[in-house]
Amino acid sequence: MAKPKRSGREILGQARQVLTIEAESILALVDKVGPSFTRAIEMILKSKGRVILTGMGKSGLIARKIAATLNSTGTPALFLHPAEAIHGDLGMVTQDDIVLAISNSGQTNEINMILPILKQMGTGVIGFTGRLDSSMAALCDEVIDVGVDREACPMGLAPTASTTAALAMGDALAVVLINQHRFSQDDFRRFHPGGSLGERLSVKLREIMLTGDRIPIVTLDTPIAEAIREMNVKDLGATLVVREDRTLEGIFTDGDIRRILLNDRPDLARPISSVMTPSPKTVDEDQTTLEALGLMELYEITHLAVVDRGHCVVGIVHLHDLLGREEFKVNGKHPLP
Repeated sequence: MAKPKRSGREILGQARQVLTIEAESILALVDKVGPSFTRAIEMILKSKGRVILTGMGKSGLIARKIAATLNSTGTPALFLHPAEAIHGDLGMVTQDDIVLAISNSGQTNEINMILPILKQMGTGVIGFTGRLDSSMAALCDEVIDVGVDREACPMGLAPTASTTAALAMGDALAVVLINQHRFSQDDFRRFHPGGSLGERLSVKLREIMLTGDRIPIVTLDTPIAEAIREMNVKDLGATLVVREDRTLEGIFTDGDIRRILLNDRPDLARPISSVMTPSPKTVDEDQTTLEALGLMELYEITHLAVVDRGHCVVGIVHLHDLLGREEFKVNGKHPLP
């Protein structure tokens, strides 16, 4: 059965209606910006860590964009997929971080599963939701209302106006932080490809990777307890696992520790080879910082082992070494000029 043809006037009318609905949804947020927004800004300003964005589906895409905006304007941020978080990626979050969870309904199961754990860790949680009476809202320290009266989708099913509203509120958050940080045009240039960050992203990993005694490293037969001590001493959130000749075999992270501790009777005398993640992602020391960041984003990881042609460990890089929490560092010691 042939579909009825639509006139140009009908098509333009529908497009204008969508834009009107979405514009009205954003304008409605103006009256919703109140004390909770101020307190959320204060939480971020007081934190010593990063802003961790999380959301499922379309909300996850919005979370990624807000994270990108925050990073480019001076507020360190990361996207954490809530489903992956359930399976170990919570290890990338610390009590110094602030988590910003986005869910229009406030009933996203994956998010509501991780928020109680984050609260137990002492991590501050901010929520963007359209339901102030939702389960997620009850689990957040501060809740910002991003609810809309209706979606632009004629069936009210596809997230349209609601995701636009969440994105706009994220922009409001980022711009206020710009002003609070007194982030200047010179700062902006430093964080973009046309400026210093672009130059720094072209730096070879050999110039910034941790080497020698600064590498957290254990052998295959090392007991789990000793591997955890190595992680604690090197303070990098992971340790590499190698053969006696330093050939890389695996990696053991904070997330792995959490999974072990979930066992009723964890045996910390077992060899690390029994619980490590085998065949971790690697890079070559001649690759650039930009390439390493791309791998971290693709696989949603925070550590990369640097190996030579024989697959022997020569270094390790952490996301912080690539982006820098306060300044970009060379071999963990000296800032780049």
